[in-house]
Amino acid sequence: MALVSDLAVDAGERLAAAVEAALPGWVERSVRRRLVDWTGSADPDVVRRATEAGRRAAMEVGGELRRLVAADIDEQWTNPLSILRGAVRYPTAVLRQAGVPPVVRDDFDERHFPDDDYGLVPLAFADIDPALHDLGLAWGAAKAMVHLRRHR
Repeated sequence: MALVSDLAVDAGERLAAAVEAALPGWVERSVRRRLVDWTGSADPDVVRRATEAGRRAAMEVGGELRRLVAADIDEQWTNPLSILRGAVRYPTAVLRQAGVPPVVRDDFDERHFPDDDYGLVPLAFADIDPALHDLGLAWGAAKAMVHLRRHR
């Protein structure tokens, strides 16, 4: 049983480290994309703020994710993708501060992601970075294996 639990802990640590590495680039890319969509270019000052916001996202969201995956599986209060979706607040704050108007979103997105003015919320790990896809699956599989062993 300890080996299975160790696999889940290891998968969680690898996922958290990869998320921390990927978030700064995602925040900056998200801001650049919306700036270019709106004005045709990316203001260097706004991009600099996005870079700073990306570093904060890595530290804060990464920390929250690390706390989640370090918790016993029966004590985990949410899932990694939900935590990752919360990272949308970082590019959103930069874009709002820059005066970028919200984009038109469908009813589903407006209901489920009311604070995502710019349609940036990641629906899958790969929306942050393709490298997160397999790590997210590995974490989910490891957690499921621990759960099955415990609760059969």
